[in-house]
Amino acid sequence: MILLFVVMVIPLFILNAYGNYKADQILKRNVTNAYIELNKQNFRLITRDIEAINKVTSTVFQHPLLQQLNPSGEGTETVLERVKTYEKLETLLFNYSQETDQREPLYYSLYVYDPSNAYFFAPYYPEARKAGVYFFLEQEKPEWFEEAVAKKGNGYLRLIDHLSPPTQGQQNQKTLAYVRAINSIYKNGTIGVLVVSNVDGRIGESLQTVSIPEGELYFTDWSNRILTSTPAEAPAGQILNLPPQADLGDSLIGVKDVITDDFIYVINYNYVLQQKLVYKVPVKALLQQQNEIKRIIQLISIAYFAVGLVLILYFWRSLMTPIQKLVYFVRRYEPGNVVPETPRRGRNDEVSVLISTIYEMARRLNGLIHYKYQMDIKQKEAQLQILYQQINPHLLYNTLESIYWKSAMEGNNASAEMIKELSKLMKISLSRGRELITLEEELEHASAYIKLQEHRYEYGFRVTWDVPAELHATIIPKITLQPLIENAIFHGVKHMGEDGEIAIRAEADKAQGRVRITITDNGYKPVDFEAIDRLLNDETPSPSFGYGIRNIHQRLRLHFGPEYGLQYAGRPEGGTAVTITLPMAADRNE
Repeated sequence: MILLFVVMVIPLFILNAYGNYKADQILKRNVTNAYIELNKQNFRLITRDIEAINKVTSTVFQHPLLQQLNPSGEGTETVLERVKTYEKLETLLFNYSQETDQREPLYYSLYVYDPSNAYFFAPYYPEARKAGVYFFLEQEKPEWFEEAVAKKGNGYLRLIDHLSPPTQGQQNQKTLAYVRAINSIYKNGTIGVLVVSNVDGRIGESLQTVSIPEGELYFTDWSNRILTSTPAEAPAGQILNLPPQADLGDSLIGVKDVITDDFIYVINYNYVLQQKLVYKVPVKALLQQQNEIKRIIQLISIAYFAVGLVLILYFWRSLMTPIQKLVYFVRRYEPGNVVPETPRRGRNDEVSVLISTIYEMARRLNGLIHYKYQMDIKQKEAQLQILYQQINPHLLYNTLESIYWKSAMEGNNASAEMIKELSKLMKISLSRGRELITLEEELEHASAYIKLQEHRYEYGFRVTWDVPAELHATIIPKITLQPLIENAIFHGVKHMGEDGEIAIRAEADKAQGRVRITITDNGYKPVDFEAIDRLLNDETPSPSFGYGIRNIHQRLRLHFGPEYGLQYAGRPEGGTAVTITLPMAADRNE
């Protein structure tokens, strides 16, 4: 009893441990797949925001007011005109910096190199959260200005520590910016650099839409330098440490996931944009709720095993006694012997149902045995009846033979010949119960039929035979040629007299292992070959054409396969040709 309980409990504990392990793996994989899809959507939103910024900078790039700006001091503009130009540019960039959808604002600022100090009146105090136009001298040039000019008008994301050269008391100017040089459309050279600041705020807004339990989201450049992130303790510009498995190799665009013991990393990367979006999810937080469920399941399992042990002890004796009696009956039972009365129990439980069912099955088996015995007797009676019925055709065949000899002795040669041919027909039709006969026997049967028709109707048509002797042993279903020859007579040459001609030819195709028998006539009546083809091959043919040739076609296919059978075609010189395709096989009874 204890051994049974141990055998039941230990596999369940093993299965429970294995199930928990597989559940962890499946949960990690399913969650990772979900985060991959979420990361893709998040990355698309960020890319869309950056593309929108690029479109706005292109619009600003082409604005006439910006393209007409002349910071070199050349020309005849007065200070008042330059002040008005400055104010218009300030208003233009301020308007682009206004957000109407309650999103984190972007600030468009234009930085112009002014070597002649033509715009001396313009203040030079840029801020990360402020739009404006800033003119500067050589010593005031920002560190990123020449880098942007070298990009030749291509915009890019850059983490800027100082919008202007650092000075004492300067406010924090650190920002993630979209930087793009503004080139002159009308003449060579650079007008200035357009800086879109607070891009980290806009991207951070997109990152905050994603809720990951205790997870961290990082937007980095290609070298894993953090551009913006959700955790405050990860400042921009710091290098994000990723596990060695996160190495992208030669891959340029895609999504990579890495599952370690402590974290799940989902990395969406684009080499062209030089950007990565990294999700870092702690496995502990992910599995915390599942671990609580595991503990509950384990407690339930322990309680279940305790209750199971009590139930096994309780039902052991009540189950074993009736089952032992049932086993004793099954071992002694012999099919056909009398089945004793079913034991009665005071309960209507599963064991009682099992006992009564087995006793009832034994009684039914006895009934089936008696039924089979009776059916065997009836089958033998039916076989005897079939043997009796076969006596009549043989009696008729023998009687025809007697009539033939009597007619021949009395000098009725024509009648005797017809009786002889008829007896041949019957003899070959019986063919000792065989369905397949030799081509020689089938030709004899067909020849007897033709002679009967010639004696009966005195037809004048000619019949030619061209069947090589080496093909006489080919097997063929009996009564195949006669219906086809009958069709050639009654639907082809019946009223043509001596002009009618029927030819029966056979040839062997050794390459394909086939024998083709062709029956042709030179009849003049039109033939609907399409209707014949439908009759032979359709599932539900029209009964108006009869079923004789269809039965022959179906018998050939059943015996030899779907590639064999009948094929009708017209002759170029008039008439009909039907081809019988058979396998090149000798008589099996030889």
